[in-house]
Amino acid sequence: MSKQITKAIIPAAGLGTRMLPIARAVPKEMLPIVDRPAISYLVEEAADSGITDILIITGRGKGAMEDYFDYNPEYDAALRAKGRDAMVEEMHAICNRANVTFIRQKEARGLGHAVACARTFVGDDPFAVLYGDDVIFSEVPATRQLMDAYTRYGRCVAGVKPVSAELISRYCSLKAEPIAGSDRDWFVTDMVEKPRPEQVWTNLAILGRVVLSPEIFDILDHTAPGAGGEIQLTDAMRVLAQRDGMTAVDFEGTRFDLGSKLGLMCANVTRAAEHPEIAEEFKQFLREFAKTL
Repeated sequence: MSKQITKAIIPAAGLGTRMLPIARAVPKEMLPIVDRPAISYLVEEAADSGITDILIITGRGKGAMEDYFDYNPEYDAALRAKGRDAMVEEMHAICNRANVTFIRQKEARGLGHAVACARTFVGDDPFAVLYGDDVIFSEVPATRQLMDAYTRYGRCVAGVKPVSAELISRYCSLKAEPIAGSDRDWFVTDMVEKPRPEQVWTNLAILGRVVLSPEIFDILDHTAPGAGGEIQLTDAMRVLAQRDGMTAVDFEGTRFDLGSKLGLMCANVTRAAEHPEIAEEFKQFLREFAKTL
């Protein structure tokens, strides 16, 4: 029987060069989606999936993330003085959803290296990885969907979506066959990061979520730098796929690439149209603005 998954890591040490110039002063993970930083959506998704312990891997200049998941006595006092005790409790609830800890990736050596930094935190347990650039809005948390697949098949799992032929070279391509009896699950036996046209097997690409076993750490120890001169997590997962097979889940939900300006704006519009404080006025603004396009 598969072990219960209670741990997750969120790699969030990247420079965010696609989000310059704002990324020079504000960590891209702290850029807002309406009134909450992007990173909070990942923590909430993990907690809603049943994760109790989260390790966020950061880098220099990203202390604002730690501040967000900590109590703030100054705000507490100011809000209580105005009789807004409920808001204080709401702020505290953000900090108490899970045990959130932090570690620094001292060198920017790629996603695989970032995951390797979590070895002591993970120990001998299976764990989820939520990529820091990817926010997913879904009915059932995307991480929960992958965790269920891990229990169902007893294999490591990658969250995937079909990607256009023009974009597949930016991601990865999976060698995969549909699993009988499911229209969303695939059996994976190989994968390649940033494939050339002749290396593309399918248009399924890993987008933002994986569930891994601790065996990945020994593989990462022997993974040479790959695409971009970085240690690629995909290269390590390829060893797992070739050796044991992996499961791919075409998860339900909409994924936004918050490492890009367009992705951030689309996520904001989507969330603002549902926000209880501003939804109706914002949708009316959109209707009027659309007439000018």
